[in-house]
Amino acid sequence: MSVRQGMLALLAEQPMHGYQLRQQFELRTGGTWPLNIGQVYTTVQRLVRDGLVEPVPESESADDAADVDRFRLTAAGRAEIADWWRTPVDRSAPARDELVIKLALAVTAPGIDARDVIQAQRTETMRALRDYTRLKTTVPGGAAGGGGGEASSRDLAWSLVLDNLIFAAEAEVRWLDHVEARVSRAEGAWSAAPPAAAAPASAGAPAAAAPRTSADARSSSPAPSAPSSETEARR
Repeated sequence: MSVRQGMLALLAEQPMHGYQLRQQFELRTGGTWPLNIGQVYTTVQRLVRDGLVEPVPESESADDAADVDRFRLTAAGRAEIADWWRTPVDRSAPARDELVIKLALAVTAPGIDARDVIQAQRTETMRALRDYTRLKTTVPGGAAGGGGGEASSRDLAWSLVLDNLIFAAEAEVRWLDHVEARVSRAEGAWSAAPPAAAAPASAGAPAAAAPRTSADARSSSPAPSAPSSETEARR
């Protein structure tokens, strides 16, 4: 999730200060993408600069004891988040994936066995998959979606995040299996390829004589002469 759009979505519900934004963001996503407070305030300051968010005037603050600024959406901010809800996530320009880049380089890097890289990643992905699956069993109503109420809605949100992580890990394991099979087939094809032909001899250099076989020796020896007519007559 974009942190920028996440902050707008949370502020669309009610005004919040930075610590509330961080807490709510992590609570809604189960802490899968933790934020530091500096990142939150930097994002909010940029939203203020862009005219999408504004500080809540002290006279309108419901928490007079708070010594931190609270923020709320402007009209432009509400239009921006409404447009975000309506617009599908763009998949035409996929984000850089470190694993894909790593394996693409591994199959062409000299001295690197891509299958070792694949096996190490498969072990790590399977570990993560087991962790996500175990976490899923701890979410109340995670499988069925739970009942009503704010707590159940947050449990459902966290459960959906876990579903995404589980499906992604399962797909990654299948992709690693596919990559390993492709690498093995490619290596088999390379090893079966005929060796390159020897370079032709340079002009003027004597050609190397081919080794003589016994058949060659017999064919090159002089043929026995036919008996003369006089000799044949004496017989």
